[in-house]
Amino acid sequence: MSHAKLYTYIYVVLFVGATVQVAVEYAGLLEPGTYWVAVAAILVLSLLKAVIVAAYYQHLRWEQRSLSYLMGMGLLAALALTIAASYSIT
Repeated sequence: MSHAKLYTYIYVVLFVGATVQVAVEYAGLLEPGTYWVAVAAILVLSLLKAVIVAAYYQHLRWEQRSLSYLMGMGLLAALALTIAASYSIT
């Protein structure tokens, strides 16, 4: 697969993920009864998109595994901070 096709495919996947995140917000899932379902869905989609961006646009897919693990730990730390911050929203 050529680089242009690969990056176009990745762009489409990221665009669809962002569209689904917006759809979750507009679907009324942020109401008090379903708030945590919406937060979980948005966090999972955000994590998947971050992994795709790191793997392909930051070229971690072709780097040593130790560097990928280091980036993964940073991603987990950011996710933990996001979850902790979401408690203050409700």
